[in-house]
Amino acid sequence: MAKIYLLSNQIYTEVENLEVFKIEYIESKIDLLKYDALIFTSKNAVYSLESFNKDWKKIPSFAIAPKTAQVIEKLGGKIAFTGITSHGNDFAQELIALLKNKKVLYIKALKTVSNLVDILKNNDVLLDELVVYKTSCKKSNVALENNSVFIFTSPSSVECFFQQYSWNDSYKAIVIGKTTALYLPKNVDYTISSETSIDECIKLAKQFLI
Repeated sequence: MAKIYLLSNQIYTEVENLEVFKIEYIESKIDLLKYDALIFTSKNAVYSLESFNKDWKKIPSFAIAPKTAQVIEKLGGKIAFTGITSHGNDFAQELIALLKNKKVLYIKALKTVSNLVDILKNNDVLLDELVVYKTSCKKSNVALENNSVFIFTSPSSVECFFQQYSWNDSYKAIVIGKTTALYLPKNVDYTISSETSIDECIKLAKQFLI
């Protein structure tokens, strides 16, 4: 029976989580209060920072997308700006005028794929980086069903999936954004969600199974 497989560490009903990667938080000691602003491009970065330094809530946060902003607000942070396009390089362009000549800390994963750092530094944003989590692949023993829909939520989800599985022509792929789509093999046809939201990806996947 065809299924919707979600490649994410987040749990959603009506889909099956295909756990091909894991998130590991990286703790560090840092004085956050010397920064004028914090940049977040993922919810995992927010959750990790919250686990070891509560001072982040005192500093204006700039979030790439509404879902990340919601997590920041839920944990008591201060949202100064939420990205309009929700894509890394475009988000960087949106931030230039807001953060020029300010001291800013980008809270990030060990491995990132956008050019956000270079774009901001080249436009007079005084940017530092803090790695607070990393993604690593994990073994999956799930036997995949034909005609299923796969939701890829990050470049790491693509990388870890194809380390273990081969693509079947009966499968359908949905990706959460343009950057993730770039990491799919050339032979895989895909649809990009209209919003960088897992909820929107799931809605789209359900349409494919009708």
